[in-house]
Amino acid sequence: MATDEQEQRHENDTGIRQRETDAETRPLPPVGAPPKGRPTSEPYTHPAAGWGAAMAVSKVLFTEREVLRGAREMFKMNHEDGGFDCPGCAWPDTKDLTLDLCENGIKHTAWEMTGKRVTRDFFARHTVSELSEWPDYALEDQGRLTEPMVYDRATDRYVPISWDDAFQKFGEAIRAMEHPDQSVFYTSGRLGNEASFLLQLMSREIGTNNQPDCANMCTEAGSRALHASLGTGKGTVDLKDWESADAVFVLGINAASNAPRMLTTLAQLHRGGKQIVHINPLVEAGATRTIIPHDFVAMGTFHATGTSTLNIQPRAAGDMALMRGIAKATLERAATDEHAIDRQFLERYTTGFEEYRAVVEQTSWDEIVRQSGVGRPAILKAAGIYRDADRTIITWGLGVNQHEHAVDTIREIVNVLLLRGNIGREGAGPAPNRGHSNVQGNRTCGIDNAPTPEFLDRLAEVCGIDPPREPGLDTVGTIEAMHRGDIRVFLSMGGNFARSAPDPRYTHAGLRKVGLTVQVSTKLNRSHLVHGRDALILPCLGRTETDMQKNGKQRISVEDGMSMVHLSQGNRPPASPQLRSEPAIIAGLARAALPESTTPWQWYTEDYDRIRDTMAKALVGFEDFNRRVRLPMGFRLKQPARELVFLTPSGRAEFSRAALPDVVPADGRLVLGAMRSHDQWNTTIYSDNDRYRGISNLRTLVFMNPGDMAARGLDQFAPTAITAFAKDGTERTLRGFLAVAHDMPAGVAAGYMPELNELIGISDRSAQSAQPLMKQLSVTIERLPG
Repeated sequence: MATDEQEQRHENDTGIRQRETDAETRPLPPVGAPPKGRPTSEPYTHPAAGWGAAMAVSKVLFTEREVLRGAREMFKMNHEDGGFDCPGCAWPDTKDLTLDLCENGIKHTAWEMTGKRVTRDFFARHTVSELSEWPDYALEDQGRLTEPMVYDRATDRYVPISWDDAFQKFGEAIRAMEHPDQSVFYTSGRLGNEASFLLQLMSREIGTNNQPDCANMCTEAGSRALHASLGTGKGTVDLKDWESADAVFVLGINAASNAPRMLTTLAQLHRGGKQIVHINPLVEAGATRTIIPHDFVAMGTFHATGTSTLNIQPRAAGDMALMRGIAKATLERAATDEHAIDRQFLERYTTGFEEYRAVVEQTSWDEIVRQSGVGRPAILKAAGIYRDADRTIITWGLGVNQHEHAVDTIREIVNVLLLRGNIGREGAGPAPNRGHSNVQGNRTCGIDNAPTPEFLDRLAEVCGIDPPREPGLDTVGTIEAMHRGDIRVFLSMGGNFARSAPDPRYTHAGLRKVGLTVQVSTKLNRSHLVHGRDALILPCLGRTETDMQKNGKQRISVEDGMSMVHLSQGNRPPASPQLRSEPAIIAGLARAALPESTTPWQWYTEDYDRIRDTMAKALVGFEDFNRRVRLPMGFRLKQPARELVFLTPSGRAEFSRAALPDVVPADGRLVLGAMRSHDQWNTTIYSDNDRYRGISNLRTLVFMNPGDMAARGLDQFAPTAITAFAKDGTERTLRGFLAVAHDMPAGVAAGYMPELNELIGISDRSAQSAQPLMKQLSVTIERLPG
């Protein structure tokens, strides 16, 4: 006879299975805001930023009821004197600007500073099943979470729970596991360095390296490529190098939306007569001209500055072939131009050059043109710019990272830089564009599912624990383990795992098999509604809010995309007295999960200087952390490759010799990429508009080359059926997305994430980086009848 517990478990499992069945047959809820009119599409012809950005900022401050206080906060953002670090992009701060900010940073901050609140009364009025039907925009638009909540299966509602009881529930779930690897600790890029260090310490003291993070979906390819080529997972340049560069090549980056403060630097370079080459299938607004909003003269006179001297539009995933073409042109020129390559640098600091030269010589121009989708004259023009520049920076973003052969592509970028000695000197080097605040710092501070033995040895010595040595799960591995029923506890520090992960139906089904899901968040999102058998919502402080602990007001540190570590301090009253800081939440969870631990969790949270003192001993490069982080603008972590010290097996920078992959789509197929709209930050949607691409009142669209549309009988806004063909042979179809003509190469299509994530199968990940192929889906697009 079944016990009461077994009957209850069967009843719960049956309920979960029913929800899974329903999810397989119902459309996923919409993401964006309710449309305010008919969809429109008009070419954008204005400069990036400028008055359009100013008006957008004013609108969002008004919407979030933060016009006066929000405007005051703008003068504190990205400033070292008691200011807070923008929770948006990872572009470095500068002390030379009074207003070192951008449109998206202000939107992101105002979204957090909103006066709207989600209280226990809200959850009492709405079941989880009801909220699951709401658009994601409506969920986040309810405002800030205010107290800990626990899921009540009997009523299908979240109900209040005390912090102590929430911690205890987590601790009981951890201690009930059969093995530490039944737990997973996910991290988004918003987590500060101190919290990241405590999280990885708790995870490893529990006994697992299951530490997936957002980098697994965004920047993993760059880290692996740079490690292989240069012995470092980071770029070698800083902001001063950008100011000294003669040429900058920008690959796969929509700067105006994803790194808007980069526009200031690009405009300065352009005014100085420097060369700027944008390489992207779409010519984005930031790759043309801009008016910097804090340039009051330009704003008053409507005077725009160029941000590009050359735009090249390769086919999707054609970047490697384009870089190979630049290398081939450079080597051919070296036959008659002794300064075309830096022979002394190559002999002294690199290995594999002759083998690489042979590979380049064997690669025909016909194949380079075919795979890149770019004519030879344009490639030669880009190569000429590269040859004539004494100092060159190459930067790239998700438009390069999220392809099958992204690691080979980024290594080819490094190959090109090595040819002319553009490593280890001012104004030159690789500069991966980290799209999210502190995504780089998370990894630096130990969030890594595959840590090095050296890091674990040092952690063991400093913290007195015995960390696990086997690699843990990455993001996709976590989703697969959830499906197998192998995960009992899933803790997510920020982010929106249920929406940002690939193959959402598969991901959601996996999440519902987990015993306990814990979300540490500022706002309600999809991941609170797609939960395990038990679920907790733990509300945390935002970046702008005062963090008051026993020893006074605290500051956290973050690392920008160019390895500068600096302090961030919030000064606004917390949205609720119930909110706790991320370090305090992690410490509370750890005390409950590890009651016998000798780690001084509570002592750490009383004063974050204590955490930093331990980090100074455990992390290479963080020596004397507390003093150095208080220096003006903080301090820059050393990059050995910048000093021409290459921590590779050979002790030299290593040329790669990969053959060009075939990225030309099969007959009738297109290559589809998922990207963000301008009025969006990750999975947070501010509106259904995309100003820089001329779109209003529409997110369920697919951008296409006009010729590709004509060949398929598609006119503007024609409804389509998009079918994606996954690596494992399965197919997924989205219906009703509207075709929109756009200036892009034939064979290329694009649309918005997370809506298009439904087309990304769990098998659609790179064999080189394990990243989901969000920019390289093989699809057909057909017109729907009617």
